[in-house]
Amino acid sequence: MAAALTLLARERGGPAILHQLLVYPNTDHRVPADGEADPALFNRHSVAWYWSHYLADPADGANPLASPLRAPSLAGLPPATVITAEYDPLREEGEEYAEALRAAGVPVELRRYDGMPHGFFAMPGLLDDGRRAQLFAAERLVAAYRTGAAEGAR
Repeated sequence: MAAALTLLARERGGPAILHQLLVYPNTDHRVPADGEADPALFNRHSVAWYWSHYLADPADGANPLASPLRAPSLAGLPPATVITAEYDPLREEGEEYAEALRAAGVPVELRRYDGMPHGFFAMPGLLDDGRRAQLFAAERLVAAYRTGAAEGAR
């Protein structure tokens, strides 16, 4: 949703968005390959189930507002932080999205957390990498707001 919102804001001329924080983003309506996903928890079947509840019609998945990775252009979007997990069925498309942003000239900081499953970001009390990822995200947002505030003061 955050990635789609930046596309919509660009299309409509605002509001201005300083930064996009994307934590294991789902950026394409396609069923991922099993790959490095966690077969017991969040996997390609989970992704398909969520999509079936998100879209009114599966054909809507081709719309870039549902699948930002399919947007004709990502140029002009705000800088991004993309966080992925090694054992997440969304890792590949999240990393593809980060690369597509970078190719469109958007500043991107991509960080993959090896050994982590989908959902680790919400487990800072159980997983050290969950805590580290939250701190990293907070640092990136603080830096974005400081930069934006400094530019706005000029």
